[in-house]
Amino acid sequence: MASYQDGPCFTVGVFQDTAWASRGLDALAGEGFPPAALSIVAKQAPEVSELAEKTFGAGTGQAVVDVRGLGAAVAHGPLVEALQGEDNGLGAIGVAATMRRAGFQAHDGFIFETLTARGGILVAVAGEPRAADALALMHAYGGGNAAIGAWRGRV
Repeated sequence: MASYQDGPCFTVGVFQDTAWASRGLDALAGEGFPPAALSIVAKQAPEVSELAEKTFGAGTGQAVVDVRGLGAAVAHGPLVEALQGEDNGLGAIGVAATMRRAGFQAHDGFIFETLTARGGILVAVAGEPRAADALALMHAYGGGNAAIGAWRGRV
């Protein structure tokens, strides 16, 4: 029998670069998704730091995190908290293995990690009520492999 855990529902997509991610994030903000619901994970680069600062504001806690499989990465938002857990999951086992914590199957995590390792910008939106809206916006603005974490909490 499956057991379920409480936690936010996430909609996740990977944009090919910061220009596409910026357009996608602007569209999400324009449709009323607050910065507190948004997350970014991307390999560290000056343009990624600028994108995070533009999205979340200066000094809002964006961090450079050592992520297994990615190296140094800019990471911010509720998805990062869910993936990190209490055991520093991102550093210890990486995006692919920790995506189960956010409701995705292992193969989804592998795809997200691979695209992000190739320079993509992983963007997530927390919240179930408008998950379909977030998914449609991600698809419309170039969010590759965008999906809703339907497997959240299943063991």
